[in-house]
Amino acid sequence: MTQFFQIHAQNPQKRLIDQAIGILRQGGVVAYPTDSGYALGCCLGEKKAIEKIKWLRQLDDRHNFTLVCSDLSEIGTYAKVDNSVFRLLKSHTPGPYTFILNATSEVPRLLLHPKRRSIGVRVPDHRITHALLETLGEPLMSVTLIPVDEELPMTDAEEIRERYGAHIDLIIDGGACHLEPTTVVDLREIPPTLVREGRGDPAPFR
Repeated sequence: MTQFFQIHAQNPQKRLIDQAIGILRQGGVVAYPTDSGYALGCCLGEKKAIEKIKWLRQLDDRHNFTLVCSDLSEIGTYAKVDNSVFRLLKSHTPGPYTFILNATSEVPRLLLHPKRRSIGVRVPDHRITHALLETLGEPLMSVTLIPVDEELPMTDAEEIRERYGAHIDLIIDGGACHLEPTTVVDLREIPPTLVREGRGDPAPFR
């Protein structure tokens, strides 16, 4: 049965955050708000949860999954970051950007692109997301909740419940989100490559 938590966007209730983390640690799939639409998330290494997310989004093995991190130091555990990349990350996090980087050995193989061994990383600017990450103590495996054959992320928790409630363990209602997805930047080589324009200002990466 899907659970539905209404969590305050500015002052997340610790009791509900703790319950959400319990669901995640039991292998659950959670829909949660970010600074660029709602996302689907689960704990790292939870193969069944990851397969469910891939099925819900109809993703193939070539899709770059994203590790949603609490801060820059956490990114450094899972992605290879040199000084020039670190400066770019520091200037644009937290915020509505996803950065593609070469993964370290800490990233579970089932999250990696089969040929490139790359991973997406991001640090959202959203208090509910930050509260989840701080309590969990590790990144969330995440993908933006964009319905099949659509281009924009879902922004309303009630609509998510209507469309996906039978398949998601928890939906966190944190109010309406922005309609645009993240701006995606490939930082595996410098100068960077702008992959997708979204809510984050793409000008610094052109």
